[in-house]
Amino acid sequence: MTAALLIDNVTLGYERHPAVHHLSLRIEPGSLVAVMGPNGAGKSTLLKGLAGLLKPLEGRIGGLERQRVAYMPQLAQVDRSFPISVFNMVAMGLWHEIGALGGLNKSQRQRCIDALGAVGLHDFRDRTLDTLSGGQFQRALFARLMLQDASVLLLDEPFAAVDERTTSELTAVLQGWHAAGKTVIAVLHDADLVRRHFDHALLLAREMIAWGAPADALSPANLLRARGLHEAFDDKAPLCDAPQHLHNHAPAVEVAP
Repeated sequence: MTAALLIDNVTLGYERHPAVHHLSLRIEPGSLVAVMGPNGAGKSTLLKGLAGLLKPLEGRIGGLERQRVAYMPQLAQVDRSFPISVFNMVAMGLWHEIGALGGLNKSQRQRCIDALGAVGLHDFRDRTLDTLSGGQFQRALFARLMLQDASVLLLDEPFAAVDERTTSELTAVLQGWHAAGKTVIAVLHDADLVRRHFDHALLLAREMIAWGAPADALSPANLLRARGLHEAFDDKAPLCDAPQHLHNHAPAVEVAP
């Protein structure tokens, strides 16, 4: 039985300057959540905190202690120059099964082939990463996520720099994960897409502006307020105080490669 993800008065930041400010939220297992907000609003920082890559300055993150978490960073943060085939990159999703030195058995190889087929890359498995377009590379990253067998999936701008067809097909993959009971949290910029396909939306501008059904959370008034509050924040502002009982770090979280 997976637990709810609890974000308890969490502040995340760098060099003691907050990027996400006193956020409290409960995300039920199996939720399909979009995180939206202006550029620089703390969306990527929040995902890093949930992935266990960034410890909270204040508060705590709970509910992930016994769950496998898979994190997909922004496309621009991934090095595509490494000389590796598409198949071998996707096969890294089985790291939790084979380890650093293990080889693939026949069943595992077939699972890799099936994952590539599911994202339309069956004929690309022997190509190197640097030969792929942005959309093709994003499909390969989705195939790797399929193999990670994570109950919580964190995706940072998964549809950036991809065409409408790829966005539609990868959105269907997200919905398949959701239907399978996985918790999916994705940073997105397309409010119309979120309203059509997501159950919940978090509107963030360093602090929570709105949370709930996308039609309500992403109202024109809330989006306007998010832009205004974001502009008013000072990157050099001191960290504000929080109750002493909330000064806990996030628990260790296993993040698949």
